[in-house]
This record gives sequence, structure tokens and C-alpha cells, in this order.
Amino acid sequence: MSAVWHPFTQHGLQEPIPRIARAQGAALYAEDGTRWIDAISSWWVTTHGHNNPRIMAAIRAQTEKLDQLIFAGWTHEPAETLADALVEITPEPLTRVFFSDSGSTSVEVALKMALGYWANIGAARSRILVMEHSYHGDTIGAMSVGARGVFNKPYDPLLFDVGTIPFPAAGQEQATLDALETACRDHPAAFIVEPLILGAGGMLIYRAETLTAMRHICARYGVLFIADEVMTGWGRTGTRFACTQAGIAPDLMCLSKGLTGGALPLAVTLATEDIFAAHYSQDRAKTFYHSSSYTANPIACAAANANLDIWRDEPVQDRIDALAHHQSRQLARFDGDPRITGQRRLGTITAMDIVVPDGGYLSNLAPRLSAHFRERGVLLRPLGNTLYVMPPYCIEDADLVHVYDTISDGLDRV
Repeated sequence: MSAVWHPFTQHGLQEPIPRIARAQGAALYAEDGTRWIDAISSWWVTTHGHNNPRIMAAIRAQTEKLDQLIFAGWTHEPAETLADALVEITPEPLTRVFFSDSGSTSVEVALKMALGYWANIGAARSRILVMEHSYHGDTIGAMSVGARGVFNKPYDPLLFDVGTIPFPAAGQEQATLDALETACRDHPAAFIVEPLILGAGGMLIYRAETLTAMRHICARYGVLFIADEVMTGWGRTGTRFACTQAGIAPDLMCLSKGLTGGALPLAVTLATEDIFAAHYSQDRAKTFYHSSSYTANPIACAAANANLDIWRDEPVQDRIDALAHHQSRQLARFDGDPRITGQRRLGTITAMDIVVPDGGYLSNLAPRLSAHFRERGVLLRPLGNTLYVMPPYCIEDADLVHVYDTISDGLDRV
């Protein structure tokens, strides 16, 4: 019996847990050679494919030079190079880069920076606004700004109160904008959003024009705007960053997952110069007190630099555009299927909802479908009755067809 306690896994269901020995491209392999197509990029992190040779080479080279260094008051070349490159490719007002090690911690950093900004300039602003159905991670602050429900109900006593803005569903965008403007009149500290698509909340998509309008409302009332691009960044929505499609520059931007191409854990929170300046002082009490032992790990930074090199040197955008086209073509096969509703695509992500009596994250359909996919050589992890496909950009057409064949078979079988 394994001693491992797996995340988001109910061990009491006794579902089999495959042991993966190696991976390449969009495929995972067991020791006996059994192959699975990684149709969710190993939880949305793998962009260019597993074991990308350029990223692996950068990691190997860095292991021969510097493995780890305290980052409080010390620095190293991979982090400096990466920070400069990120400032270069992100919206112009973002001039400062703070390193952490996961999407959740990048959100924690953004929230603490926002609160620290207001405290250090002597303004009494502490309330955080969030969007309905959002998910920003599993640490305490990140859970607090996410939707309340099965993910975090046992931990309610730990969570702080937030203001919730309704999700801007199609045709109801103005209600969202009106609610945001009303909330902003009470001078909250910040508004945090997943730009264009809510991930764990059900792959819910909203218009870029709405994101633009929300940003403008926050700017008008001086409310800091936090863009959580942990999942949406690095091409998932069709552009390198989702904010690009809305033509906006946030005050704080969170990046992780695809930052290293999915090879190693690393995250950053980018901030404007004003936010940095509020913490810049001869007074040590105004220091930004946040870190982890592995902040800006040199090997992870080397992997991230290789990822940026790939974006610079290779036709990544062409691969994204091609995958988006192929995703649309495959999704269309479910048009008119009465068992499916809400077919949608944004960039390289597709999603659909299966019509069942017990919809939602705890739908009994999810484990049955997961078992079917696993048996058919596909890694898909439904969000309850919501199915989504988010593969690496290198997936072969035949593998993508097999993924959708397996979905179709699963609807017939399950």
C-alpha cells in the first residue's frame, strides 16, 4: 500500500492510481509501456510538451552551476535575466517581479502587496473584491478570494470576508459592471479576477470587452486590479496573456504553471512601480515580509528562461492557432447532441457541460467518466459534469481525434 496522500483524491473510492515512469510530448507512459494522452497538460502546466529538449538542456546546464541560493538580499543571473525578460513582455506599467513557487503563493503575494500598498501610504483600505465562481488556489488567502463551497467549506473559520461580484454571463454583463461600480464606491483595496475564463469554477468564459470595462471601473475609483493569469497565461486563451485581448494593464499580475513550460514549480507576481515604491523606505517596518525557502530557485529560473527563449525563437503562436482551430473542429462534432450543452472554446481550451440530474463539482458522473478515459488511454479530469480539453501545444492531430473519440464513446457508455 502506498503511503502517498494525493491531492484532490478521495482514496476511499479505491480508484486505481497509475504510476507514470516517463513522458514525452503530449504522452505519458507507465513502466510497462502503457500510454496515456495528456489532454489536460498535467493540470494545465505543460505547454510545449513533456521533456522539451531545450528546457531539459537548460535545467541540466544550471545543475552544474548553482542549485539553490537564499534570495533575501542575494541574487543570481537566472533570476535577473528572467525578471528583465518578463518586464519586457508584460504590460508596460509592470516593472517589478517578485518570485514565489506556485500559483496560490503568487496570489497570496499579490493580496499582501495590495494591502501593504494601502497601509504604507496611510489609507484605510482592506476589503478585497472577487468574482463569483472564481478559484485562485488552496492557501488561506487564495481560498478566501475563491468561491465558497466544497473546496473550502471545512476551513470557513480561517477565511476572511470578501465582496463578491456576479459572473458576467452572456447578456448579463451590465449587471456585473454595475455591481462592481457600486462596490468600488466603498473604496475596497483590490479586485482580483481570472481574465476571460474561470478555470476550476467550470471553464466559464466571458467577453474581453467586459474585462476591459471592469479594469476601467477599478482605475476610476483607484481600486487595485489583480489579474490572476496562473492558468490563462502562456497562450492558453489564444494570446500569451489573456489581458492582451482586453488591451489592459493590471496593477498586479500573477503567473505560474506554464512559466517554466510546466517543467518545474515557479511563480511570479508582477507589480507596478507605485506598489513597489510604497514598500521602498528607510523604515524597515515597511519591508514586504514574504518569502519561501526556494524563492527564485536558480534551476527553475533557468527552465523559465528556456521557455521564454522558445517563445522568442520558435513559432509558438502558430502552434497555438493551429491547435485552437483543431479544437474547434473536434468540438463541433457535438453540435446538436442533446446530452451536451454549453459547448465553448477560448484559445486552446474547449469545454462542454453534460446534461445530468446531479450537476456540479460533486456529480457522480465525474469518477465514472474518469475511469472510462483512463481505460481508453486518455488523461481527462472532468470538473463534475463539465468536460474540458486543454492539451500541450505539440499534441498530434491523431491524438486529439482520439481524445474526442473517447469523449464520444464515454457519453454512449456512461
